Amino acid sequence: MNSRDKNRTTDIIPPQKGKKGKQAPDIEELYKGKYSGDGKPGEGMRRRGGGFGGPGGGRGGPPGMMMPTEKAKDFKGSLKRTIKQLAPFKLSLFIVVIFCIISALIGVVSPKLQGSAINIISGKLETGYMDYTALTRQLLILGVIYIASALFSFLQGWITTGVTQKLVFSLRSDIEAKLARLPLKYFDTKTHGEILSRVTNDVDNVSNSLQQSVSTVISSVITLVGVLAMMLTISPILTLITLLLVPLYLLVTFIIAPRSQRYFVAQQAALGDINGHIEEMFTGHKIVKVFGHEAQSIEEFDGINSRYYHYSRKAQIISGLIMPFMRFIGNLGYVAMCVLGGVFVSQGRINIGDMQAFLIYVRQFNQPINNLSSIANVLQSTIASAERIFAVLDEEEELPDPANPKRIQNPQGAVHFEHIEFGYTPDNILMHDLSLDVKPGQTIAIVGPTGAGKTTLVNLLMRFYDVSSGSITIDGVDIRDMTRSDLRTTFGMVLQDTWLFGGTIMENIAYGKPGAPEEDIIAAATAARANHFIRTLSEGYGTMLNEEGANVSQGQKQLLTIARAFLADPSILILDEATSSVDTRTEILIQRAMEELMNGRTSFVIAHRLSTIRDADLILVMNNGDIIEKGTHTELMEQGGFYSDLYNSQFTGAAIEEAI
Repeated sequence: MNSRDKNRTTDIIPPQKGKKGKQAPDIEELYKGKYSGDGKPGEGMRRRGGGFGGPGGGRGGPPGMMMPTEKAKDFKGSLKRTIKQLAPFKLSLFIVVIFCIISALIGVVSPKLQGSAINIISGKLETGYMDYTALTRQLLILGVIYIASALFSFLQGWITTGVTQKLVFSLRSDIEAKLARLPLKYFDTKTHGEILSRVTNDVDNVSNSLQQSVSTVISSVITLVGVLAMMLTISPILTLITLLLVPLYLLVTFIIAPRSQRYFVAQQAALGDINGHIEEMFTGHKIVKVFGHEAQSIEEFDGINSRYYHYSRKAQIISGLIMPFMRFIGNLGYVAMCVLGGVFVSQGRINIGDMQAFLIYVRQFNQPINNLSSIANVLQSTIASAERIFAVLDEEEELPDPANPKRIQNPQGAVHFEHIEFGYTPDNILMHDLSLDVKPGQTIAIVGPTGAGKTTLVNLLMRFYDVSSGSITIDGVDIRDMTRSDLRTTFGMVLQDTWLFGGTIMENIAYGKPGAPEEDIIAAATAARANHFIRTLSEGYGTMLNEEGANVSQGQKQLLTIARAFLADPSILILDEATSSVDTRTEILIQRAMEELMNGRTSFVIAHRLSTIRDADLILVMNNGDIIEKGTHTELMEQGGFYSDLYNSQFTGAAIEEAI
């Protein structure tokens, strides 16, 4: 081990410095929610398990009691809505409630029956006679109720699991259907991780929490009430002493919990920083190695890791204090019960069997209180997750398809933009009064600097976004009068960013035309100049592509997406720098194939390399969302305007500097 590694494992850096040398967040700011690191405290804590007694918590306490939870914004409203989601299962839940009550009552009655059995045995000391018949009957009754308790516990758990899993199935189905109806702007404004978290983490959290909470709440309440009732029947005085201990339990919790929570929040913020740093470094590990930043990355990780160690250590130590204090109070009370109970037994005020039952009830009395405290904390997290699920389900959907949609039986590819106005936000209009007439079979090239509105024009044409005003027609039919499905089947797209799914090469090519014959798939691959490299693979067209097609090159992935477009045989083509990821020789071959594919079809070509679109029928030059020039390559070059400067800048350094 070198000196640097040795220092890393033995030195704990004080938590003064945060990520990239910045001052670490103040513990009070973390607790008050002013800082959340790279992850939300509530998110991380919920995933790690709740409480100082659960996984990820401290030592020896009721799960979920100490760990701070992410709270819902509208707890009551979200709780009511969550309960409504359970309405279809009300019969099953009613049965669960009955079984929980029966199981809890059996648990309450059994210590009393044990006490009766002990009284029978102790009676021999007084009378010298053992009533074996009564003792046998009592033991049989105990055996039966224990078996019944286990049976009812199993049944209520089995039914509850069925209900929660059906709820999960329903929620996930609703979310999936909802996501299919949401407009593209929703996905443009949300990270993939956030959307996945709603579908997976939040739904699982609701499922797991409900599965635990329903039976736990019912059992705890019944047990608490039943135990108190049984204790009162044995000795009101001893019961009163037991109740006097409850404020002491609560006092210990209220004193220690806030201090521990502050450090749990800081711990989760530091954990978020660790996750963010690891993801960042390992995603770009090649760049880190190229520029020799391994030492800086390790040093930065050490700083964050030391913060996590510091906060986690304090959180665990402080939260771990609560159970020793609670045990101390409980043991003092237990000793007091034993001493006072012994006095009562000696005085004949309580028989020994009832006293033994009372001591069992004292132990049972604490457990429901701890469980309810834990559930109260878990419930906050559950409703917060449900609230985020409902937020997705309440999102504004894209405009529904018309009730009586129009269809284009034999699309010719005539496209007309009439007085289009559009902006991604109402206060930031990108396009102003854009009009364009495209004849069938024309090749339309769209050029312009980054952010000029080229992709936006295609998004409007595909109806990923709806225009603010004006209209777009295909063969005289307003695209808003068609279903989105019918509209998009007329298009074929090849984008600069390739997308392949986990499956065979043949399945990926046939994605746009399921059930296509094998010979058509091979013909499409041949036309896209992909057949040769596919044949060189060990499994040929049956080769399985792994995640994102990482086992083929970027250029080969582009060839597969082009083959997919060939097979779909669309009426209108959209090509977004489709040859940007291939070498020059392959680009020439693909250009020839594209010319064949575009022959007789209306084509919209977004191009950055202007040399590839010199033969286009019409070139649209866009800037700031508007068409500022249009014409053929020759016409635009003769004008000596924006296009001419843009074209020349790709071939001369002086022109580039002038354009800049």
